[in-house]
Amino acid sequence: MGDGASKGEILSSGKKLLMKLGVGIKANGSGPPSSEPPREGRTSCFVTAAVAKKLVLIELMLSGSVDNDSDNNGVSVLSKEIQGIDGAKAMAWLGDSIIVGTLEGYTLFSVVTGKCTPIFTLPESSGPPRLKPLWRSKDVLLLVDNVGIVVNSSGQPVGGSFVFRQPPDSVADMSSYVVVTGNAGIEIHRRKTGACVQSVSLAKHGSGSLIVANDDQGSGEVVVIAAPYKVICFRKVSAEEQIKSLLRKKKFTEAVCLVEELESDGEMTKDMLSFVHAQVGFLLLFDLRFEDAVNHFLLSETMQPSEIFPFIMRDPNRWSQLVPRNRYWGLHPPPAPLEEVIDNGLMAIQRAMFLKKAGVDTTVDEDFLLNPPSRADLLESAIRNIIRYLHVCRNKVLLPPIKEGVDTLLMYLYRSLDRVDDMEKLASSQNSCIVEELEALLDDSGHLRTLAFLYASKEMSSKALAIWCVLARNYAKGLWKNSTPSSEGDSLDISLGSTSGQKIAAAEASKILQESSDQDLILEHLGWIADIDQELAVAVLTSEKRINQLLPEKVLAAIDSEKAELRQRYLQWLIEDQDCEDSQYHTLYAVSLAKSVMEAVYMDSRNEDKNYRDIDEMDNSSVEARNSHNHLVQEKLQLFLQASDLYDPEEVLDVIEESELWLEKAILYRKMGQENIVLQILALKLEDSEAAEQYCAEIGRDDAYIQLLDLYLDPQNGKEPMFTAAVRLLHNHGESLDPLQVLEKLSPDMPLQLASDTILRMLRARVHHHREGQIVHNLSRAINLDARLTRLEERSRHVQLNDESICDSCRARLGTKLFVMYPDDSVVCYRCYRNHGDSSASSVNGQRSLKKGIIFKPGWLVSR
Repeated sequence: MGDGASKGEILSSGKKLLMKLGVGIKANGSGPPSSEPPREGRTSCFVTAAVAKKLVLIELMLSGSVDNDSDNNGVSVLSKEIQGIDGAKAMAWLGDSIIVGTLEGYTLFSVVTGKCTPIFTLPESSGPPRLKPLWRSKDVLLLVDNVGIVVNSSGQPVGGSFVFRQPPDSVADMSSYVVVTGNAGIEIHRRKTGACVQSVSLAKHGSGSLIVANDDQGSGEVVVIAAPYKVICFRKVSAEEQIKSLLRKKKFTEAVCLVEELESDGEMTKDMLSFVHAQVGFLLLFDLRFEDAVNHFLLSETMQPSEIFPFIMRDPNRWSQLVPRNRYWGLHPPPAPLEEVIDNGLMAIQRAMFLKKAGVDTTVDEDFLLNPPSRADLLESAIRNIIRYLHVCRNKVLLPPIKEGVDTLLMYLYRSLDRVDDMEKLASSQNSCIVEELEALLDDSGHLRTLAFLYASKEMSSKALAIWCVLARNYAKGLWKNSTPSSEGDSLDISLGSTSGQKIAAAEASKILQESSDQDLILEHLGWIADIDQELAVAVLTSEKRINQLLPEKVLAAIDSEKAELRQRYLQWLIEDQDCEDSQYHTLYAVSLAKSVMEAVYMDSRNEDKNYRDIDEMDNSSVEARNSHNHLVQEKLQLFLQASDLYDPEEVLDVIEESELWLEKAILYRKMGQENIVLQILALKLEDSEAAEQYCAEIGRDDAYIQLLDLYLDPQNGKEPMFTAAVRLLHNHGESLDPLQVLEKLSPDMPLQLASDTILRMLRARVHHHREGQIVHNLSRAINLDARLTRLEERSRHVQLNDESICDSCRARLGTKLFVMYPDDSVVCYRCYRNHGDSSASSVNGQRSLKKGIIFKPGWLVSR
């Protein structure tokens, strides 16, 4: 009372309650306080009291002078009674709620609604209820013997539950902790988790209990403990010192929980949380718990990957200046290589085992004491977990020097565990490795494939290709075992998982060369790649990935003459894909194809000379594959000879002159304009009548058909006449041929029954054409005559004019003026005719074109 605040500001909810309870409830004979007007200079407060089986709400009003209505010497009392609450043993008022503890349990009474809500009941064997308001958090600690739970003003639990050593004698709250006293001394529990963080034993002289109290209105940093003969003040240690103390005792989980709780309460920054995670990680690392250490490293957002470098590479090194000189709290030794850390840790374990036998407790992990680890297992675990940390760091935004250190040292660690797949994956991907640091290391350890991938990723193509060349030769000699590469790049056309080591080396080299524009380097390594797989060599030469294409003359000069297929594939790409129109390359391509076909024909002839037993013993699949390949080459030659006009046919003809490649010869002679030879080949050698007739149609002269007919009827060289083909020719094209020439060409030996129908039809067609010509001639004469008569009639027309006749254009009277009459019977004066233009161009009104839309008047021929 007496703080000067008005009653409405302090306890408006209590006043509402009295207003609700003002009817039908005993109030010492007075009405509700709302019926009295407030008086100036009066202060008040609400008090609740538990009496017998009821709860009494009392409003105390203190006025500045003695009130005539007051029987209490200046204090006015208004009270309300609430029935139904029996045996209250403890009570607390928080906000709009009153929490009452009875022998049956805890009940929440709302001063707003007037409802009673049970919180929980007490066990039958429990002691009396006890509670302690925690004013700083506006919560209440409810006690059941040695167990406590914190609830808010709504009766809902908040934070963790408390388990004390014994029922507490006294309770106080200090910051985020709960302090309790008992016969055993003092216990300090964290409010959110309920965990006991500290206990203090006090030697107590005499009878009586320990009582704890705190300053609710103060800072809450000090509590007072009253013993029978003395009073002790305790001050809260700073959060940093608490964390340090927990870390020294190796209570890492509790230290992290404390920091997280302080960070969530806003008493500690997020950077401090990251700092503690890093500190815990280093302590765990020196305790040889590498997996837990890396887990804390990953939780720290402020820790730099360079802080791990001294554990991997001994100082001084390239990255020594990048390591931050952060000693943290000085709780762990300075960084040292992992081997030294493990050796020192094993020595500590040995000392701890000796001390344990002597009965001395140590802070070494019990698991290590029961099952001492081996040095090799610890080293492998350390490297594996450091690899995990560095691998995560690769995805972070780091400074370039630190990125170089992360990737380079990651390669060191991969090599130490002989994780070849990971080494090759890192080397072939985008990385920041320092080649100078790894070059000698990988070369000495024999990881040449990784070194080649690393060279390629750093665009050191010459060195990478040199290694792949050496590996290909060693694979061929059996000095290296085949393994599946793990490079991450464009997929190859070949299945690397099922190919030999040579093809793997050639494939990796081809990927480098496909992106290179160094012509000398490409041609230097083209040979051994082509020896292994010509498909890869073709991919190198025809790659579209490089910026500048290769010079064709240099490439053709570098290709071995025995690798005809490679030469052909390159020339084909040059002509078809690059649209090369150089006749030299067209001729080279055609000659190369012709030579390949000739070799195939020669090989087929040799196989035909072998006996059938040898042929049966041959692999059928290989024979079919060879025949299919020969057929494709020959078909490719035929298509190119027909499509291109830029090669020299004579050079190609010199290659196949002595062969039986008649279709190819026909195409070449056709390019050369040798029509007679082409017809001879088509008609006599290939006996392809349809192709021969089509060629005659392309020539477009009737004498070509006569020449073809002569070849059919007189093939010479002892060959029988081809009467059927001759009759087919006459049947298809005889109507357009001169009968006399045809009859002159017919052989006396030709059977009459074969040609009679054809000759008869040809003669009838000839007569028909003659008569058609006569009809057309006579019709033309008739039309000419009709046109002349029509013109005469037009010129013989007369027109009669009178004084009223006017010009159809200017509408003036004609009178005796000179006039003109148009074919559409319109009449105009001569002046309008001169202004209008030629009468044959358009009519007088301009709506009809007399040249395009001729006025046709039927004559005598049409009328008949």
